[in-house]
Amino acid sequence: MNKDKFDFETFKKTAAHRLKQGDSLLGREGVLTPLLKDFLEEALSGELEAHLEDEKPNRKNGKGRKSLKTTLGTVELDTPRDRNGTFEPELVSKRQRSLGVDLDRQILALYARGASYGDISDHLQEMYGLDISTATISRVTDKILPLVQEWRSRPLEQVYPFVWLDAIHYKVRHEGRVINRAVYCMIGLNQEGYKELLGMYIGENEGAKFWLQVLTDLQNRGIEDIFPNTEVQLCVVHQIRNSQKYLSYKDVKPFMMDLKPVYQATTKEQAERHLDQLEANWGDKYPKVIDSWRKNWPRLSNYFQYSKEIRRIIYTTNIIEGFYRQIRNVTKSKGAFTSEDALMKLLFLAQENICSKWNRPVHNWNQTLAQLSIIFGERLKLNI
Repeated sequence: MNKDKFDFETFKKTAAHRLKQGDSLLGREGVLTPLLKDFLEEALSGELEAHLEDEKPNRKNGKGRKSLKTTLGTVELDTPRDRNGTFEPELVSKRQRSLGVDLDRQILALYARGASYGDISDHLQEMYGLDISTATISRVTDKILPLVQEWRSRPLEQVYPFVWLDAIHYKVRHEGRVINRAVYCMIGLNQEGYKELLGMYIGENEGAKFWLQVLTDLQNRGIEDIFPNTEVQLCVVHQIRNSQKYLSYKDVKPFMMDLKPVYQATTKEQAERHLDQLEANWGDKYPKVIDSWRKNWPRLSNYFQYSKEIRRIIYTTNIIEGFYRQIRNVTKSKGAFTSEDALMKLLFLAQENICSKWNRPVHNWNQTLAQLSIIFGERLKLNI
């Protein structure tokens, strides 16, 4: 191919031959790269000609070299120069190093899906012929840390009728060793019935002291009715799972059959009668399991005072468990995070993708809200 003048007919024949040979369309040596190179160089030359017409006396002063990262790969451009040094091209500016490749956006999108720095680097090399170091990728992801802080301190609404609190655990490297970290998550259901992730906090372990700090932060950000008047409902499903841990395999099915009438009862009084029967049947063999139900009963049985619509929302942590399932899909390939910041960066990006889909209220919300307004009255502060 003539270096001085681009011959399109020759290019078509050469490109067709290379494609038959299995050459790539993209990349530094891609089939289409010479076409883009010629277009850019011709456009820059035209810009210089127009500039010289407007600025006299001035003239051409040879060419420089520039590596430009594009969606077709890295293109080596011959960039025209002028004697006075006043030429400022618009298509590809003097300091521009990429064209049509929003690297930051692509890096963050891949990172949000759980790709490692190495995987991201390999992807950019394979797709665009771009050599991006893992250190550069790390610096790009660090740009979201101020956004994380802004998100974690944003104001909240005064009242959320329902709030779920739970923790998910990860391994993080700290001072040369791998340690466990608990990520405390709170999801609220606002007065319009929409889910909202209120916050995520990283702590050493799941304990009452740290939970108090978390709840205090929620109050400081604007929630007025989180405690002390909040009614606590433990997750019944978690209690059932914990019970199964202590049962012999052959007893799981019959025990669960006897337990089902307890949590599916119509009233609290009916549930307690079934709990008495459960103890009569299994108390001697599994006293620890029965004691756990007795001990937690005041906080396990709160949902019986409400209608079926409200019970369906509060007696399990299905809403936050669903959120965790989606988070784990992103983080499951990670062994140990290099730091707490690395963990929080990924969680923040993942939650943005997840929460963007929370655009519908929960089922039958208007009826649920009407019942809540009767029970709690002024505490809801309804905007009607």
